Amino acid sequence: MQISLPIVPSKIPSIFPFHHPIYPPHPPHKSLSFQTQASPFKSLKTSGYLSTISRAIDEEEEYRKARAAVTRKGIEVEGYFIEGLSIGGHETCVIVPELKSAFDIGRCPSRAIHQNFVFITHAHLDHIGGLCNVCSSSHGLYNLKHGLAQILSLRYYYNLMRCILARGGMPMYAASRVLYYLKHDLFEYHGGLPMYVASRGLYNLKPPTVFVPPCIKEDVEKLLDIHKTMGQVELNLDLVALDVGETYELRNDIVVRPFRTHHVIPSQGYVVYSVRKKLKKQYIHLKGKQIEKLKKSGVEITDIVLSPEVAFTGDTTAEYMLDPRNADALRAKILITEATFLDDGYSIDHARQHGHTHLSEIIENAQWIRNKAVLLTHFSSRYSIEDIRQAVSKLQSKLSAKVVPLTEGFKSIHT
Repeated sequence: MQISLPIVPSKIPSIFPFHHPIYPPHPPHKSLSFQTQASPFKSLKTSGYLSTISRAIDEEEEYRKARAAVTRKGIEVEGYFIEGLSIGGHETCVIVPELKSAFDIGRCPSRAIHQNFVFITHAHLDHIGGLCNVCSSSHGLYNLKHGLAQILSLRYYYNLMRCILARGGMPMYAASRVLYYLKHDLFEYHGGLPMYVASRGLYNLKPPTVFVPPCIKEDVEKLLDIHKTMGQVELNLDLVALDVGETYELRNDIVVRPFRTHHVIPSQGYVVYSVRKKLKKQYIHLKGKQIEKLKKSGVEITDIVLSPEVAFTGDTTAEYMLDPRNADALRAKILITEATFLDDGYSIDHARQHGHTHLSEIIENAQWIRNKAVLLTHFSSRYSIEDIRQAVSKLQSKLSAKVVPLTEGFKSIHT
């Protein structure tokens, strides 16, 4: 289904002088001229008054180039490139570009916008996003980005920043960082599911398909309606309520099925299967011409074989591992599962009470894990990267599968 609302021009209060900022009068030798033509940043960087900002922007650019030289986003596991971010209680979005899919979307990384399918495991904000997520960050610049960028387009935001700078309303280094990120379109994380849908429309991408547990479909529709009303924008998508055990064809060689998980609110995981046709046993001895003749006569000569490729649990206790109906999740090439708690600082009972998995439970249930690779996610921000690495080494010694932690973008409260 598609949910849409006609676009209505927004009325932005005149207190924001976006297009033509009005500056207080200055003597001629101190006047500033911001050109609105081809390259506004050129005028910023050539202005003696803003030379500090120019230097800061250059330094930031050099830093990013150096960092890019040693940092590669994502990891390659069993033939799949997987990227994204997962921090317990903050945000989760795991992206598999080969499947054109994102699993959960707590906020909306720009890389997720180009995925055609989004699979929502449950309705907690750090997995489905929304307005509350916009204001959840404790970092000032991060908050500024998420708050204003939701209300204003980047062009309007840029003009507003110029006005603030000219009036001396922001520390110059902080302002320079904002302008740098605007210049290079580095405002990567936006406000969850509605932002994902809206951004695809902005890029003229086809409406996405979003899968949700049936019990939350109506609420998700209400959430989208609220965003459409407030933003006066059109949000087109195909919202699919897919229940445990049901099968949905993503393309002719890929299907998906949800499986049951156990969180503090209704939840489900997803298994993505590859689809291939295999000649039925009774026809294996036949020659090519005989097989072709049967096929032309309308005889079904092949069986459909589903092979589990990628399983994603979302938030869950380890109880899902003991359910025989979830066997495919535990034999997929890649199991992407949570490990919120890693050590004795938090008990197994604590993990279960909060609907999460303790690493020791994965170790205890290692006998059921038949995956070729296990990707651990959703670590509590109480841990450091080193804590995570040590925990992974403990699990690796118990599993034949390759164990990999998803630590891209991970932020600890201790750093």
